[in-house]
Formats: sequence, C-alpha cells, structure tokens
Amino acid sequence: MDTAALLRQSQTFLDYVTQWEASLPTLALSGVAADPARVAVIAVDMTNGFCHSGALASPRVKNLIAPILRLMESAYRAGVRHFVLPQDTHEPDAVEFGQFPPHCVRGTAEAETVPEIKALPFYSEMAVLPKNSISSSLSADLEPWLQAHPRVDTFVVVGDCTDLCTYQLAMYLRLRANAAQLRQRIVVPAEAVDTYDLPVETARAIGAVPHPGDLLHLIFLYSLMLNGVEVVRAIR
Repeated sequence: MDTAALLRQSQTFLDYVTQWEASLPTLALSGVAADPARVAVIAVDMTNGFCHSGALASPRVKNLIAPILRLMESAYRAGVRHFVLPQDTHEPDAVEFGQFPPHCVRGTAEAETVPEIKALPFYSEMAVLPKNSISSSLSADLEPWLQAHPRVDTFVVVGDCTDLCTYQLAMYLRLRANAAQLRQRIVVPAEAVDTYDLPVETARAIGAVPHPGDLLHLIFLYSLMLNGVEVVRAIR
C-alpha cells in the first residue's frame, strides 16, 4: 500500500479521531475524588532526564510540569493522599539502551524527580518507584503498592510518554482490573500527558527513529479509550 492510498483510506478515521479528541470533556475533581481515600494520582517519569537535561529531555514533556503540579495540588487540597511516581532508574548497562540512548541512570541527576514536584510540601508523602524499563508493571514495587492499597479504585495517570510509559501503565491498570473483575476507574487527562517529537528529517540526520509526536499522542490516547481507559481533557 502506498502513502497516498493509505491517507485516502484513513482520512475519515483521522477526521473522527481528531473530532473525538477536540470534544474530550473536562471532569470536576469533586466527581473524581468524591472519596479521596480511594484515589491515587500516578505520575510517570517526571524526571530531570525527560524534562530538563539529557539525551531524551523534551520541551513537550517539560510543559507537562505545570498541569501536573496543578492537578497534584488540587487533589491534595481535596484530601487525596496517594501519589505514586514510577520513574526510570536504569542500570548503567541497561538493555533498554539498545532501543533508546542512555538516560536516567541510577545515581545521576537525570533519574531524580523534577525539582518542581520535589518542592511540593507533600512530596515526602509520595511513593517513588524505580523501574528499569518502559513498563511500570515490571517495577519491583508497583504490584506490592497496589496490593497494599486495595481500597484505591480510581487511578489518575499522568506523565510521559503517551505512547510509551504512560500507555503501558494505564493499560496495565485497566487490564489488571478487568482480569480480576475489579470495578476500577482509570482516568487519563490529556492535558497532563504527552510524548516527544522527532521529525523524519532530524531523525535521518542523527541516525534515529522518527517519532511524530502529535500523531502518536492522538492515536495512543484513542487506543487507551478503545481499551476502556477514561480519557478526558482535564480534571479541574
């Protein structure tokens, strides 16, 4: 199939998806956190290595800091006390570095939570969960945390990247709940997730894999919705 044919066949669908994204609702925090003891905000990979410095730092991801801070502060004021931070904390010889440049190596500044989140007065109450892959479900500490908090049935997932770590986490939570017949709510606010952009021309020049940020962000949000994750514009 050539590009022109693919675009022709996909036009109606792409129109549908862009209209769907444009009409995402904004949820009231009071509705999401009616019982704040049952809510967890999980912010994936909000580290220096994706926001401020290093081979994978992205201005698009850095722009997530403000809406995530706003959500965390609002949720805390509403009584939410469960905040979880799964974060890349790679071994120096991480196998993942065969797919992505070295980043967020254990013991380096890149692997640290961004200072903006660290400055929150309730940061010490957050659970930081190191991981050595894009999957938070393979973190040694996520499943024990979930099992230790069985009353939590609403998970608000934010962070980066929409098509990588955020997608893996939201899908794990959704599929885990489905498999165990758990009536759990997985919510992803689109304003608080994003992915990086690497145009084809730039990727060719540096020998990397292209990554169209806008397209992949949109398609993976749609895939989350298709799989039962509640995708919204924002939670205010």
